[in-house]
Amino acid sequence: MLQSRVLEWPRAVKRLVVVALDIVLALLATWVAYTLRLDTPNWPSGEQWWVYLLAPLLSIPIFVRFGLYRAIFRYTGQAALQATGLAVLLYGSLLTVILLWNHWPNVPRSLGVLQPLIFLFFVGASRAMARFWLAGLGQTQAKVEGRLLIYGAGTAGVQTASALRLSQQYALLGFVDDDASKVGRSLNGVPVFAPADVPQVVAHQGVTDILLALPSATRDRRNAILDSLRPLPIHIRTLPGMSDLASGRVTVQDFRELDVEDLLGRDPVPPDAALLARDLAAQVVLVTGAGGSIGGELTRQIILLRPRQLLLLDHNEFGLYSIHQELQGICASKNLGVELIPLLGSVANPDRLAAICEAYRPATVYHAAAYKHVPMVEDNPGEGILNNVFGTLNMARAAQASGAKRFVLISTDKAVRPTNVMGASKRMAELVLQALAQQSSHTCFTMVRFGNVLDSSGSVVPLFRRQLAQGGPITVTHAEVTRYFMTIPEAAQLVLQAGAMAVGGDVFVLDMGEPVKIMDLAQRMVQLSGLTVRDSAHPQGDIEIVVTGLRPGEKLYEELLIGDNPEPTAHARIMKAHEVALTWDALQQHLAKLRSGAEQADTVAIKSVLQTCVHGYGDVHAAQ
Repeated sequence: MLQSRVLEWPRAVKRLVVVALDIVLALLATWVAYTLRLDTPNWPSGEQWWVYLLAPLLSIPIFVRFGLYRAIFRYTGQAALQATGLAVLLYGSLLTVILLWNHWPNVPRSLGVLQPLIFLFFVGASRAMARFWLAGLGQTQAKVEGRLLIYGAGTAGVQTASALRLSQQYALLGFVDDDASKVGRSLNGVPVFAPADVPQVVAHQGVTDILLALPSATRDRRNAILDSLRPLPIHIRTLPGMSDLASGRVTVQDFRELDVEDLLGRDPVPPDAALLARDLAAQVVLVTGAGGSIGGELTRQIILLRPRQLLLLDHNEFGLYSIHQELQGICASKNLGVELIPLLGSVANPDRLAAICEAYRPATVYHAAAYKHVPMVEDNPGEGILNNVFGTLNMARAAQASGAKRFVLISTDKAVRPTNVMGASKRMAELVLQALAQQSSHTCFTMVRFGNVLDSSGSVVPLFRRQLAQGGPITVTHAEVTRYFMTIPEAAQLVLQAGAMAVGGDVFVLDMGEPVKIMDLAQRMVQLSGLTVRDSAHPQGDIEIVVTGLRPGEKLYEELLIGDNPEPTAHARIMKAHEVALTWDALQQHLAKLRSGAEQADTVAIKSVLQTCVHGYGDVHAAQ
């Protein structure tokens, strides 16, 4: 079939064909314009050739600049037609100016208006013909995959409906919109329903999918909509970037699956750019654990503030390579001019850290390197202590010795009344920095404590996603276990903001919102996938959720504060905790015993020190 062969052409060949077609149309439009203006078929001569030459020389570069050769004809819509009109308008204006300036004989000045109008008609007609001709292939071959409602009857929804109609992959049954002036009417023959009508429409018309076409909606509004749709047996997805969709670079195959971020994320609070730039712009910045989830996101946000050098430290070679390559791409695309320095090394090696700090002298250090998987550290307490406690001490001393102005520890809510070695090790790391802050005169030591971040390594979200892909079951350790959640970008942004506000020894606590029950999270992820939970009430459901029992050291719930009455800060989502600290002299003797126990893998000795120093550790009631 000819359409199939055309669609199989390489993208470059398709663009060359379209450019060649536009050149022919520009010449044809010029001939028609001359013929209409002179009332006789015109064969060019003399200066008239200049208009034939100018038509393609002016129009093609303008079309390229307006992106008309990036659009895919069979998915172009109103936005592409508007871009074509603007491009031809600019072309016509330039042609008119040239004709008025040169006063060529036998060249009517009115050609500057007549020829662009004819050219616009020819170009628009060619696009429309190609669109419907190529769309015919999808209409004859495509298999309808579902019956769909589009939530949002604005520009995004209408453009999406156009793409859906051409692809023929879904039967579009209607729009949903809360604008009363649109409800009950139709858009291009498609009815618009009120949100309250959705359950009835789903039941009576066999709706299988709902697509959210709300690119500018706030997070709260999206969450409210998703909560209202969650009980329905439908598959919910959302749009990609609307700029891509409008230009024709995205098709219905690229509609994005909803993820748990769409339920748990929040609208961000804008950071104080001047405050961040003070400590990061044109400075040398070091991020440890740069290949990890939080460390990587910190580097992505730091690089946009244009530090002079960004040092990436990690002991994981592949993780370090991956983030270095990604940041190089960001630097190149945004022309940032930041020098990126990948550094292999472990925070457990004080000599390596001292050498790095002496060579590069970072002004600010973000210490994200840590072992954080609770059961893994519980089974390997010595390594957890050496990395989390003494790795922090090694990095802090190296930074202090090289004259660093600011040192920020990434801590965790598991450090509060911990029931596991990982959480206790992070609280010990906080105590180390609090003690050093009492002695330091030039390095500002601070720590930022927050809960789980979505999609970080060790989070339940990637685990649930893998289990869903395998058809289940989803495993939850306890029906009542709760956790705080935050998206990785928001957590990293608040870390940077809190670190910039520190004065020394501060323990900052991030506002994590309301805690989420993990059982509810699992059920939401199942429902967002368009599936049902299999339980006693629904024995024919798709995915079973199995309770496996609490793991060693796992809490039913997490806390963010040890003491009470946190102090508010200039940022709405950052609080300052008032936590009891030890002096360096008092802490030193405990650290010596802890190091000895860790090096000898003496779990009893390790836990004895932790019980002495860390408030709540070993308290059986903390796990309740």
